[in-house]
Amino acid sequence: MSAFLDAARAWLAQDPDAVTRDELTALITRAEAGDAEASADLDDRFSTRLAFGTAGLRGTLGAGSNRMNRVLVAQAAAGFAAYLLERSSGGVPTVVVGYDGRRNSDVFARDSVEIFAGAGLRAILLPRLLPTPVLAFAVRHLGADAGVMVTASHNPPDDNGYKVYLGGDDAGAQIVSPADAEIAAHIQRIADGGDITTLPRSVGYENAPESVVEAYVAATAAVAPAPSGAEGLRWVYTAMHGVGWETVSRVLAEAGYPAPTLVQAQIEPDGRFPTVAFPNPEEPGAMDLAFETARASDAELVIANDPDADRLAVAIPDPDTEGGWRRLTGNEIGLLLGWRAARAAASAATPADGVAESGAEAPASLACSLVSSPGLQAVAEHYGLAFHSTLTGFKWISRAPGIVFGFEEALGYLVNPGTVRDKDGISAAVALLGMAAEARGEGRTVGDLLREFRDTFGAFASDQISVRVDDVSEIAGIMASLRAQPPAAIGETPVSRIDDLLLGVDGFPPGDVLRIWLDDGSRLIVRPSGTEPKLKLYLDVRGSSAKKARRRLEALRAGAEELLMAVR
Repeated sequence: MSAFLDAARAWLAQDPDAVTRDELTALITRAEAGDAEASADLDDRFSTRLAFGTAGLRGTLGAGSNRMNRVLVAQAAAGFAAYLLERSSGGVPTVVVGYDGRRNSDVFARDSVEIFAGAGLRAILLPRLLPTPVLAFAVRHLGADAGVMVTASHNPPDDNGYKVYLGGDDAGAQIVSPADAEIAAHIQRIADGGDITTLPRSVGYENAPESVVEAYVAATAAVAPAPSGAEGLRWVYTAMHGVGWETVSRVLAEAGYPAPTLVQAQIEPDGRFPTVAFPNPEEPGAMDLAFETARASDAELVIANDPDADRLAVAIPDPDTEGGWRRLTGNEIGLLLGWRAARAAASAATPADGVAESGAEAPASLACSLVSSPGLQAVAEHYGLAFHSTLTGFKWISRAPGIVFGFEEALGYLVNPGTVRDKDGISAAVALLGMAAEARGEGRTVGDLLREFRDTFGAFASDQISVRVDDVSEIAGIMASLRAQPPAAIGETPVSRIDDLLLGVDGFPPGDVLRIWLDDGSRLIVRPSGTEPKLKLYLDVRGSSAKKARRRLEALRAGAEELLMAVR
């Protein structure tokens, strides 16, 4: 019998959701009858809590403290409200809440604003399901003290999440330490109270006006108004069953771009994600329908957003790729957009958006996570800009002093830091469309831009190995093995240095990351995923030509796979 039956019964008594109540009631009944499978399920649900960290909350929908549900969200909202009241200087804190099209996103959002309002905060709910970047924008636009976005981004269909932003000095960025621990402590105090039904609620929250969305559309369209080369551009767009299209379509109209051919089966929000096994443009097969649509419409370009539209994927025609279309890597897109931003910053000769801690204006800078391509540093140096390498996550990238552009190889791009301090797949799409259209007006393609980049800055090539596990303890075991017995070589190339970021290398906050440098200048980075049960290996090389870089990358991948087999 489960050791957590009492916890399950206590949870059931406060659960306002009929679906999870029925789910939990059935499990309790089976466990009481001696069903070992039900007991194990209860143990998994109640032996721990979904941890609240710098990524907020994210997990599988279901009953229990180790799942995403209305009880957990109520505890999180009440704890976050207590944190905001504690840090306020006497005024009434304002918090704005948004939600996407995933299962229960709207329910979690309304629970949150009712609890925020009941706690005495000024709570504002966005007018309907909208992309994450609109919420990030709204925090700054409305001068809010905080924001909450209910989304699990590109996670599997049964997941949902709770992403937290702070206004004021944090400028609408996602939370970082120590705020995460402070919020988590408040949430735990609420959970220890044991009954969310006693939490005060109020329907006295506000509904954000449509003007907030209109302001986001105007600011995003201004990122790259359509040049003359945009006329007649044939391109395909997919929302990946997410919430992007309504906002994207308005931005396109205002910016002057031709309407795309839509992947109709994926254009409307649908939390079941029926046409993809995994709603992430990076996953194999996720863009197959987009490629099929592109071939049928003789398109020049494919653009995809993930379900909450904070990521951007791009594909171009490629006769050497099976099916004739190739999805660009996140690094390729990031380097193109970084090149665009660097040219603009170098020619503008105006202060960047960021401000140095001393109060002086920070020099314009490019920033990317440490697992992203080192090519961005080469771009920054070429144009005399500052460069910052950060820990993974836009909570860190967005805080780079003087940032004019930032990116992460996992299809995340910050192109408009003056208005959105987070990755934004819509403004990035507009910027990329602008580059494609300008090239088109010169008789060139995105592929030509990639070749020009290589000719200018060198041939940077990247790859990634992603290992999904059922038991996350396996990841900890691999990291421990690598630290206990560090490799002397990767394949046939000797290791020159290993940086263990748990020790706070190069000014980075401590993180579970190993950065392995090879004698030939190649780099291998190993880290656990922050949002999924995965171990990730990032491979980066530089060559004098695309062919030489490709060969060096193949050798590095083979060596990394051998290393992985040795430590698993």
